[in-house]
Amino acid sequence: MSVQGGLAPDTARRRREQRGWCWYDWANSVFPTSVTTVFLSLYLTSVATEAATADVARNGIGACPGGNSLVRCDISVLGLAFPAGSLWGYLLSVATVVQVLVLPITGAIADRTQNKRSMLAGFAFGGALATSLLGLVGVSNWQWGLVFFIAANICFGASVVVYYSFLPEIADADERDRLSSRGWAFGYLGGGCALALQLALYLGHDALGLSEDTAVRVVFVTSGIWWAAFTLLPLAALRGHHAPEGTERGASVITAGFKQLSSTIRQARSFPLTLAFLGAYMIYTDGIATVTQVSAQYGDMELRLPQESLIITLLIVQFIAFVGGVLHGLLASRIGAKKTIMISLVVWVGVLAAAYFVQSGQQFQFYGLAVGIGLVLGGTNALSRSLFSQMVPEGKEAEYFSLYEVGERSTSWLGPLVFAGVGQATGSFRLAIVSLVFFFVVGLVLVSMVPVRRAIEAVGNRPPERV
Repeated sequence: MSVQGGLAPDTARRRREQRGWCWYDWANSVFPTSVTTVFLSLYLTSVATEAATADVARNGIGACPGGNSLVRCDISVLGLAFPAGSLWGYLLSVATVVQVLVLPITGAIADRTQNKRSMLAGFAFGGALATSLLGLVGVSNWQWGLVFFIAANICFGASVVVYYSFLPEIADADERDRLSSRGWAFGYLGGGCALALQLALYLGHDALGLSEDTAVRVVFVTSGIWWAAFTLLPLAALRGHHAPEGTERGASVITAGFKQLSSTIRQARSFPLTLAFLGAYMIYTDGIATVTQVSAQYGDMELRLPQESLIITLLIVQFIAFVGGVLHGLLASRIGAKKTIMISLVVWVGVLAAAYFVQSGQQFQFYGLAVGIGLVLGGTNALSRSLFSQMVPEGKEAEYFSLYEVGERSTSWLGPLVFAGVGQATGSFRLAIVSLVFFFVVGLVLVSMVPVRRAIEAVGNRPPERV
């Protein structure tokens, strides 16, 4: 048998696919990090408010107290009027609902056609294009920003479903924890590098002869280019692994996809342990998402930290998450993914407890929290991804990962609701941040109750040596 570089051809091919697969985590992380988390929310609110202010000045119609209030200035979308400060929240909600509707059929079509590489390319390049088009959005056409973001968000979620579904195909049971952790860690490193470069551009826009708005538009364009360019690496490495389950073409593929999805949902009821783990994941991942979403607000409104400190904190989380992802993979290889996830959830509880005691204005204490969050942020999700992949029937990976993504998004409203409700009821963001411990404690208890080895065997897969 011939060898390549000391490895059998099949082994060398699999290693090449695994290396290429990790690059898509690097490629797509620029969208949730730079676009969604940092730049787009304030930019869209700002240009929408400017447009509403101009309308009031020109026509005397609408409400914009003070002339430049980002919170109270009324804007209108599809005949609905609401404060400009609410735009981003409503947009995220609509984008999430659309994803919940689209992702399951995406997974079904991917499994039906087994044309995953082309689907990954289509969604990734489509999302990258929509992201770059955000660079054309200004005061006169800000409504197009809503359309481009929703399109990019759909493409991002759909590409992730297809991307995740490659994991069981390119890594055996004992390789997945480390590969998933490495990919997730690589994603945080990529997102952090892109964000650092873009923040340098934004903060130094005067020296470059750019206006602030132009600098933000350049960020959107470069984010799309980053996403598209680095997607070429996984596309060059990944290959098809299963024969198509159907011969449909054109519109009939969508009809067949709906039938496939219906069949998978009925089949999923036969694997209650897989669904039990998915339920536990939905709870603690809501806690994780909420912490990342409200940490800047906590630092700003409760701890009274300057904007520069919040930016530094975000970069700390991104780069420490790379280290945390790698460490989670190493620990899982020794004690198993389930135990590592449980340890990680205990650390989350400790981090939130520590957040309560951070003193106002103490930025270095807040940086310490960022290190703690970074160490568990990427690893918890990475191992959840690999562990869930073990509990999925062969050939149904994309469909089950679409349910995984939909489950994550369908509960994403609960954590922010608890945080906001406790904050309003008590008048304290400290108590609000501690209230999120609930999600990690309940998730920890539920994960501990799932017999992982039995769940993996129930779907016909071989369990890894350590689970």
